[in-house]
Amino acid sequence: MSVCAIPGLNLSVSPEQVPPPRMPLPPAMDCGVAILAGGCFWCTEAVFGALDGVRGIAPGYAGGRAERANYEAVCTGVSGHAEAIRIDYDPAVIGFPALLQVFFAVAHDATQLNRQGNDIGSQYRSAVFPQDAHQEDMARSYIRELGDAGIFLAPIATTIEPGQIFYPAEPYHFDYAARNPDQPYIRGVSAPKASKVRQYFPELLKSPQ
Repeated sequence: MSVCAIPGLNLSVSPEQVPPPRMPLPPAMDCGVAILAGGCFWCTEAVFGALDGVRGIAPGYAGGRAERANYEAVCTGVSGHAEAIRIDYDPAVIGFPALLQVFFAVAHDATQLNRQGNDIGSQYRSAVFPQDAHQEDMARSYIRELGDAGIFLAPIATTIEPGQIFYPAEPYHFDYAARNPDQPYIRGVSAPKASKVRQYFPELLKSPQ
């Protein structure tokens, strides 16, 4: 991981401008699992872990073959995988539409092609790995909505990649930001993004313990 040139900031959009998806998804039709890729999985895990209704998050790899689903291979940028997270959530508390809104508003910069700041390569691409037809339709519709609204200052580069298997990352990647708050990358990139979700989506946060 390398520290982004502008730590933790998405310069292509102001988060309060990003609306929720217009397409509804009733809880009974929401599968309760989302797989998203938005750069370093240390960052995205820190963002989504703060949301109420999120039962668990696993960092990992999606978009490539099983035999190369390991950190060393993925870091080469030629394995086909993206660093991704699997979010298990309670659709009665938070649904896929809200997760998509947070994803595009604060979790990463969806206009950067195969990179996030100084993290460069297809393993850092912006991608949604839909788990069913409902998620795929919503993701495609939402990207069209955001593009038509002209909210972003550049075209959205997010890919929709159905039918891909998620492979959990090595154990030391789990809860990395929480376990390593003083690590420079965490201070410079992950922490500011987590702060943004607290600032712009307070209604979605877990209650203080």
